[in-house]
Amino acid sequence: QVQLVESGGGLVQAGGSLRLSCAASGRTFSSYAMGWFRQAPGKERDFVANINWGSASTSYADSVKGRFTISRDNAKNTLYLQMNTLKPEDTAVYYCAASGPYAYASTLSRFYDYWGQGTQVTVSS
Repeated sequence: QVQLVESGGGLVQAGGSLRLSCAASGRTFSSYAMGWFRQAPGKERDFVANINWGSASTSYADSVKGRFTISRDNAKNTLYLQMNTLKPEDTAVYYCAASGPYAYASTLSRFYDYWGQGTQVTVSS
């Protein structure tokens, strides 16, 4: 069982930056593939970025590539999402998710077993 708690959301102007954190419970965080997803009002939950458990390889949605960076600190049981050059279209509730243990990091939400409660990110124009 993994419990996830996101933090770091807020209101920022276009062009600004935010760093989201996702604190995970349990001693097996390092064995889980992790992902960030987001959901805007009236839209489906979309993939943002993921990171694998072993090689820590990463992948990104085209819409955030070059602006967002996903990373993990296994010693602190924490997942991060550094978001730079934010745009109004990045406004959404951001969720972290865990898949595994020892699962491949998918871009599809249905392969993730555990979810946080979400943190709101609002980007003003």
